[in-house]
Amino acid sequence: MIKNFKTVTVVGGGSAGWMSASMLIKTFPDCNIQIIESPDYPIVGVGESTLLGIREFLNYLDLSEDDEKNMMRSTDASYKMSIKFTDFYEKDSGGYHYPFQKSIAYTETGGYGDWLYRKALDNSIPVQDFVNTYTPSSYLFENNKFSDNENGEFPNWYPKKDCSYHFDAVKLGQWLKTNYCIPRGVEVIPDTVVDIHQNGDGIGYLVLKSGRIVKSDLYIDCTGFKSLLLSQTLNSPFTSFEDKLPNNRAWAVHLPYKDKEKELEGFTNSTAIGHGWCWNIPLWSRIGTGYVYSDKFISPEDAKEEFKQYLMSDKVAIPRSREEVESLEYRDIQMRVGMHQKSFVKNVVAIGLSAGFIEPLESNGLLSVHVFLFKLMKTLLRRNVTQYDRDAYNTETYNFFSRFANFICLHYALSIRNDTEYWKAVTEKTFDETMYSPEVYHDNSFLNISYRKYNDGILQTDDGISFISVGMNYMVYDIINVSTARFWIGERSKLESEEIFSQMDIAKTVWEDYARQAPTLYKYLKENIHS
Repeated sequence: MIKNFKTVTVVGGGSAGWMSASMLIKTFPDCNIQIIESPDYPIVGVGESTLLGIREFLNYLDLSEDDEKNMMRSTDASYKMSIKFTDFYEKDSGGYHYPFQKSIAYTETGGYGDWLYRKALDNSIPVQDFVNTYTPSSYLFENNKFSDNENGEFPNWYPKKDCSYHFDAVKLGQWLKTNYCIPRGVEVIPDTVVDIHQNGDGIGYLVLKSGRIVKSDLYIDCTGFKSLLLSQTLNSPFTSFEDKLPNNRAWAVHLPYKDKEKELEGFTNSTAIGHGWCWNIPLWSRIGTGYVYSDKFISPEDAKEEFKQYLMSDKVAIPRSREEVESLEYRDIQMRVGMHQKSFVKNVVAIGLSAGFIEPLESNGLLSVHVFLFKLMKTLLRRNVTQYDRDAYNTETYNFFSRFANFICLHYALSIRNDTEYWKAVTEKTFDETMYSPEVYHDNSFLNISYRKYNDGILQTDDGISFISVGMNYMVYDIINVSTARFWIGERSKLESEEIFSQMDIAKTVWEDYARQAPTLYKYLKENIHS
């Protein structure tokens, strides 16, 4: 048992470490919170692209509007409204979006079935029309625009709630350090752990390079992929996800802008290429881009050349020249994909990469950090942690991680690409039984997802799976018939259905016109954040 802890030591000063210290000092201001930030190890810096959960984390810290603006300026941040997936369904098939805005409703019972019924009647309607029909903000992010939406031109669009960020994760950690943790009393120890002494409770004390001894009631392991405390010291078994997620390496680079108004987009673009996919993350002053791939199918050097070819192609907003791509500084990242089944062992909790990692698709780099931290704070609020508490935490976090890994698998499982041995392998893979559960991807699940109730005109459903399914052309056409349509859209005459379709078209025209009048994301940020 960890009884009435008074001192908590965070080992590792990256984004996970400083996010952990921030949450701890906010939740337990009476405790001695200290963080060992080693100058001897580089910070990986994953997580330049975030999901909406990052706002829950920042809101928990009670940051003001001025704090948010200061954070954005200090971290090179821009707004993110969506994730785009390009060429995942098929080579050169184009892209589709997974927007962050909650979908709007046209009827009380129709759900997504209205659009699916219309698509069944007219197969020439592109799948991209799905997001335009249900997400007014799509006309902003598809055209590099942004709006405060103060007058409600875009229904159900709340920028302060429906946007996450593109930012420099290393700078986020340092901003939290300087502006949040130190002012609240977190002790910073600029030193390196050189020896670890164990006892019956787990870690007894740490020996630092300077000779200092650090003894704590609880240790938070934020040491990245090496997982110094949890893995190397306590030998917690690691479960690899390599069998279903083979991507294990990445080339990463910082790309200077050529035309900021054109290239500073309000979404992360993930583009499938020969042996994996490339990310494109527009920060305020530069673009973060990289190539995630599997070295089982291509060598690192060949992958680097493939990445360069991507940067020189029309898959990016402005293709670069050979001279330009050769001048860039490429960073080789090796990824440990999987998770420790037990990330809370004795008096050690691993947060971030030291606990586990799913490949970067769906911008999940920082996701597990704040998700796990919220669960940890809930556990620690008892102040006396029993084995039951550890077991409950481990079960909850591992199940969350596994479910999200299955969601990532869905992007490959629904693809029909077969242009390389890599794509043949990932699309012909047999997944474990959890991939075929109704929550993930069973035939009937999309029907259930599509037929949900509304709350104040907002579609209450798991929009992520719905948008991915439609984008990957997984719409169960064979059961879309007259009787099914009645189930979806109610007992409605053909005329009534046509009226709904007309409402959709009118709404899209209005939103498109409003977006045309809105400033570009670049101009908005320049005038309101980075002035």
